[in-house]
Amino acid sequence: MLSTLSIRDIVLIDKLDLQFTAGMSVLTGETGAGKSILLDSLSLALGGRGDAGLVRHGQKQGQVTAAFDVPMSHPVRALLKENDLEHDADIILRRVQSQDGRTRAFVNDAPVSAGLMRQVGTLLVEVHGQHDDRALVDPESHRQILDSFGGLEELASEVRSASRAVRNAEKALKDHVARIEEARKEADYLRDSVDELNTLDPQPGEEETLALRRQDMMQVEKIAGDLQEAYDTLDGTASPIPELASLLRRLERKVDQAPAYLTSVVESLGSALDHLEDGRSGLETALRDTNFDRGELEQTEERLFALRAAARKYSRPVDDLGALRDQMASDLADLDAGEDKLQALEQAVKDARAAYDSLAKDLSDQRAATARALEDAVHAELPALKLERARFIIQQDVDPERRGSDGIDAIEFWAQTNPGTRPGPMFKVASGGELSRFLLALKVSLADKGSAPTLVFDEIDTGVGGAVAEAIGVRLARLAEQVQVLTVTHAPQVAARAEGHFLIEKGDVDGERVATRVTHIADEDRREEVARMLAGSTITEEARMAADRLLHGTLV
Repeated sequence: MLSTLSIRDIVLIDKLDLQFTAGMSVLTGETGAGKSILLDSLSLALGGRGDAGLVRHGQKQGQVTAAFDVPMSHPVRALLKENDLEHDADIILRRVQSQDGRTRAFVNDAPVSAGLMRQVGTLLVEVHGQHDDRALVDPESHRQILDSFGGLEELASEVRSASRAVRNAEKALKDHVARIEEARKEADYLRDSVDELNTLDPQPGEEETLALRRQDMMQVEKIAGDLQEAYDTLDGTASPIPELASLLRRLERKVDQAPAYLTSVVESLGSALDHLEDGRSGLETALRDTNFDRGELEQTEERLFALRAAARKYSRPVDDLGALRDQMASDLADLDAGEDKLQALEQAVKDARAAYDSLAKDLSDQRAATARALEDAVHAELPALKLERARFIIQQDVDPERRGSDGIDAIEFWAQTNPGTRPGPMFKVASGGELSRFLLALKVSLADKGSAPTLVFDEIDTGVGGAVAEAIGVRLARLAEQVQVLTVTHAPQVAARAEGHFLIEKGDVDGERVATRVTHIADEDRREEVARMLAGSTITEEARMAADRLLHGTLV
């Protein structure tokens, strides 16, 4: 329920803090006192359209905060959880309206879009009046109301699931037919491509492996030639080693004849020959280790270039060629085995439709029975509301080919206001006052089914009095046993039925401006306000006595 409403700087309201209780509360006051401002403020907090004109003159912004106490099982908490918003405590909606027309919305102090705030507000409060009977004007909600009254939500959910199954089966069939048609047009191309890719047989990561191997072999190729040339110089026919070795032997034989001249020379030549031999041996080892095979390089390059040519041809990365081949092969398989699969998918569509049709027919039949029961319940309320000659009609249009997510029915509330007149959609046929009373009868019939936890009725008793106003008050009080009811009223018979009473007044502030004030009237002070509603500007003792009878008759 709505527990508190705080308003700052909205039109004629500078500061206002209201606390509400469960049951039925009324808001009364003279015409023009500011009741519409109060409802506009609440609407703003529920995600309604912002308007710079709502900001009190001279202020940069206005603000409305509404706090709600609802059960942990209420659907609004699931909505908050889905949007990562705090949902374990009271739900607080806050809307800031700037003078430049911009608004900011907050749910539990987290900034949200106005759209999300509107979703939350719709789950928490329904506002109804002669010109805002959303439950009656919107045919889309009529089916939901009927299902709620009959307890058909679970069966309706099964129909929605069956509808999804039909759509999925139909989409699978449609996609398969499209693939077969496309494959048939390109069958020759697909077969040639699959053969080519099967022959090529590209492997994941193969391009990178081949490229690295080719790079290594090309580096080896560059140094292998130099190594071979150096080795041939030291070990080939032109090698200086044999000639130097022969010269060293001749000099060694003559060292004794001239040691002073030859000893160091012989030692140097011997050392040089040792280093040359070490170099020749090292070159031999390096050539053996590199073991470069020109044929392998050519094979690697040929494979790499073939893969890259295929990638260019099919406009795919090399690593995707395998997947492309598999897809083409699958398309061919669909074409080759398409008839069998097509028949299976067609049968799946038939089975899904049959399952849907059975559930939807059952739901439609139960809706028909529920519609008669709801019509009877509403009709039972109409005489006391001076609509005894009117008829409430639930128009059910059944189309088995519709197969919608909500079934095969189009549900709309109709009315016949007088015998002999043509029935039609309720919001087109009924006047404003009749529409409000139809709504009240419907809400009382539904009780706690399919309703927001807080219902606001804006002067639905306009244009009625006496017994009708009394009947409206009785029904609002009955409704308040199930949900919180807030009612703006001019009817003393309605006001007397309330458990909470708020008086809306407009007065001067410091002799400079006018402001709207809302006062909670204690039980002992309600007599005077109800008497005012009965008598007008001059309250007589007779009016006070009549007020006593109304209050005592309803509060006992």
